[in-house]
Amino acid sequence: MLYSGCVRGLFRAPDGPGAGAANPKWRSIIALDKRSAKSFIRINDRIRAREIRVIDENGEQLGILPPFEALKIARERGLDLVEVSPTAVPPVCRIQDYGRFLYEKEKSERAARKKQKVITIKEVKFSVTVDEHDYQTKKNQAVRFLTEGDKVKASLRFRGRQMAHRELGYAIINRLIQDIGEAGVVEFMPRMEGTILHAIVAPSKKEGAKPKPAQQAPPAAPRPPMQQQAR
Repeated sequence: MLYSGCVRGLFRAPDGPGAGAANPKWRSIIALDKRSAKSFIRINDRIRAREIRVIDENGEQLGILPPFEALKIARERGLDLVEVSPTAVPPVCRIQDYGRFLYEKEKSERAARKKQKVITIKEVKFSVTVDEHDYQTKKNQAVRFLTEGDKVKASLRFRGRQMAHRELGYAIINRLIQDIGEAGVVEFMPRMEGTILHAIVAPSKKEGAKPKPAQQAPPAAPRPPMQQQAR
C-alpha cells in the first residue's frame, strides 16, 4: 500500500491555479511519460545501471561513463539520454532528442507494416446444381484471387434432400482443386461443417524470375557494292 501511494504521489499533478490538465507543460510531461511507458524505454533519471556506454548525437562514442555524468553532458547540449540497448553489457545509451527518437521509431514501424503482405480469404460459392458456365466463371475468379496473393475458400451449401447426395458436392470441389492446378496449394481438404462443404486453397509460392535471354546484336547493314573504277 505504501508503494502504490508513493507512485500516486509521484505522478500527481501539482496543485494551485493553472495546474493539472489546464497546464500545457504538465500535459506534455504526462504524454511523454505515457509514450515512454508504452515502449518501455528508459531515459534520463530512469536509467539505473552503474555504468553505461555513451554515444553522442553525432554517432561518436564517449566511452563508458556513470549515468549521472552522461546525463550532465546531455543536458548541457539540450538533449536527452536514451537507453537504446538495455541488454548490452554495459547498456548502451545515446544522447539525442527523445521526441525525435520516438517519431523516427514510429515512422519506421509504420513503414514496416506497410511492406507486410496482408493475406485475405476470398470465398467462392458453389451449388450442387451449378452449370458449366457458372462453374468456369467461379473457377477463373478463384485463380485470379490466388495469383493476387489471397487465399480462396471454396464453399458449397446442400439444401434439403441434396444432403443425401454429398458425393456430388465433393466431386465439384475436388474438380475445382484439380482445375486450379499449380496456381494454388490445398491448405484444408474438403470437409463438412453442418450443411456446408468447404475447402481452403492458398496461393502457391512463386517461382524465381527466369533470366531473360541475352539479346543478340542486330545484323550489320550490308555494304553498298563497290563501283568499278573507270578505265
